[in-house]
Amino acid sequence: MIDFNCPHCHAAFSVPDNLAGRRARCKKCQTPITIPAAEQTLVLDESPPGPRLTPRQRRLKADAEQMRAAFNNFPLIKVRAMHGDPVDTYELEYFVRGLERIPGRQEPIERNYHCVEIKLGYEYPRLGPRCKMLTPVFHPNIEPATICVGDHWTAGERLVDLCVRIGEMITFQAYNIKSPLDAEAAMWADLHTRELPTDDRSMRPPELD
Repeated sequence: MIDFNCPHCHAAFSVPDNLAGRRARCKKCQTPITIPAAEQTLVLDESPPGPRLTPRQRRLKADAEQMRAAFNNFPLIKVRAMHGDPVDTYELEYFVRGLERIPGRQEPIERNYHCVEIKLGYEYPRLGPRCKMLTPVFHPNIEPATICVGDHWTAGERLVDLCVRIGEMITFQAYNIKSPLDAEAAMWADLHTRELPTDDRSMRPPELD
């Protein structure tokens, strides 16, 4: 049998050897694919024999190892939970000074604890992670369902660096008022630039330097 994965969505397939070289379409995403020869599916490394991993699975395992190493002893960012095998969903805690909006109050107030969910979809790392806040926040580029981490994600970017960037956003070390998700927060930030950032500590663990 030939075991292989769709190059687009990474769906796994197993077909008889006599189908090698045939053209087909992925049953999941309909991408045209050519069934590889059996020898092309071998793992060409010196690892001990074991289950073959797809490129996405290898990336997820590497991400999980980097996340543990970077944030295990870092006081400002902690990994609260990891889900999936390999891990494809994270819950992160940020012990930093940010802001939140209180109904009925004209000015936002300080908030020192934030929680973020990061999901790595089926097309990760080709497409960037989906990030959202699990706690209230007041920021021009964050709304309840989305953290706008930038439009130029590349597959070579590290997940740990994205987590640092989110911390920089929460503390107003990074923000963009030209194309905001929250217009009120953008207006507030524009009027209070001298009070920003709300927390000037480095969000980058020493292990990443």
